[in-house]
Amino acid sequence: MDVYILGLGAFLFILSFFASWFINNKIGKNRIANAEEEAKKKLSDADRDIAALQKEKMLEVKDEWYKKKHEFENEANQKRNKLQAYEKQLNSREENIDRKVELLNKKEREVQKLQGRNEELSKNLSQKQQEIDAMIAEENIRLERASGMSREEARKLLLENLTDAVKTEAAQTLKEIRDKAKEDGKKEAQKIIVQAIQRSAADHAVETTVSVLQIQSDEMKGRIIGREGRNIRAFEAATGVDVIVDDTPEAVILSGFDAFRREVARISLERLIADGRIHPARIEEVVEKVKQELEEETIRVGENTLIEVGLPGAHQEIIKHIGRMKYRSSYGQNLLQHSIEVAYLCGIMSSELGLDVNLAKRAGLLHDIGKTVDRSVEGPHALLGMELIKKYNEHSIVVNAVGAHHDDIPMEHPIAPIVQAADAISGARPGARRESVEGYVKRLEKLEELAKSFKGVSATYALQAGREIRVIVEHDKIDDAMADQLAHDIARKIQQEMEYPGQIKVVVIREVRSVSFAK
Repeated sequence: MDVYILGLGAFLFILSFFASWFINNKIGKNRIANAEEEAKKKLSDADRDIAALQKEKMLEVKDEWYKKKHEFENEANQKRNKLQAYEKQLNSREENIDRKVELLNKKEREVQKLQGRNEELSKNLSQKQQEIDAMIAEENIRLERASGMSREEARKLLLENLTDAVKTEAAQTLKEIRDKAKEDGKKEAQKIIVQAIQRSAADHAVETTVSVLQIQSDEMKGRIIGREGRNIRAFEAATGVDVIVDDTPEAVILSGFDAFRREVARISLERLIADGRIHPARIEEVVEKVKQELEEETIRVGENTLIEVGLPGAHQEIIKHIGRMKYRSSYGQNLLQHSIEVAYLCGIMSSELGLDVNLAKRAGLLHDIGKTVDRSVEGPHALLGMELIKKYNEHSIVVNAVGAHHDDIPMEHPIAPIVQAADAISGARPGARRESVEGYVKRLEKLEELAKSFKGVSATYALQAGREIRVIVEHDKIDDAMADQLAHDIARKIQQEMEYPGQIKVVVIREVRSVSFAK
């Protein structure tokens, strides 16, 4: 029984093995067949795609070929048209050249005709000249026979006589001209300079570096200083001016070398005191407003100065710089007044010399304008002023005069030395410029003490920067005759014991007062 089961199992195993082998074999063949069919299908599809791609590329190549052909034809047409246009131009030029050649040939024929006529006229002239020369030769022979001298001898004698006479007259004339030029030149130069000084001897206020501001009471000083000094620090920072609050009764001193800033500080402090509100914010507001007002004022000053001197208008920036001269000084001499004086001097001198008065006055007024340029710009003020006015299209003569008045550049016109001379006259005139403050004060004190040392003098006052001394005498001790003698004695003593610029005028005043009371 067991053997039977084992045999049956073996048979079934063998049967299943062959069955599976048969099935697998069948399936493998089917797969191979399917794969072969699919490969053939893909090959046929690839062939179709290749054929379609070849057709597409062929079409693209044809399109590109047609496009290039079209471009080439267009380019060829354009070049052909250009060539045709050039050909037309050449043809027209050839026609013009032919016409010009024909005209030239025609004129050449006319010139040849004129040359023939000129040759005939030249021959006729030569014949006439020969006839005239022959006649002159005959006349010379007759003159030689009549005078008994040869032609060369007569010519030599005549030249010698003329040369001697001309030399004598020329030497005498030159001497007279030189002598008269020296005499007249000296007289005219003295006349021009003296006249210019006399007509423009303006007084100049001596400026200092401090301004004194009067206040109502000393209590205001504390408000100006502020708590822990904050107000005074804010004021000094805003204005750039030192504020000195000391024991001087009812006065505050403003110290600064810049007159413009000092004026801003003075006006601002006056307004703050009048307003009563003094604190840092208000200080900055008032100072800024005053600065703007003074800037506008400088423009008005510049315009008024041009009107005063009698000159036409100028560029706005030049007018502004002219106005700033009011707040500049040179050795104590106000720059604006100095420039106006130089302008008048230049006008007077140029008028006497027959030069352009307006150009001379303009050069004189602007000669020191370089001193108003910002101090951060370096260079001589004459060259700075020259560059400034040149920038705003001033006349070249004025530009040269401004730049040359201190010999920084060569002078190119007679107005330039006139400006230089007028500048020297204005600056060197007695009392125009300030000496040192200490020496100036000592000189005035000595002048008053010297005049007061005479008997009968009750008071003395030095005026006009020491150019005048007024002496008040006691009427019961000095009579009118003695007053005149006293003036001479004081003047003589001043000459002997003092050194001073220019001259000093001594004025003795004798006053009689009769006083009575009605009861």
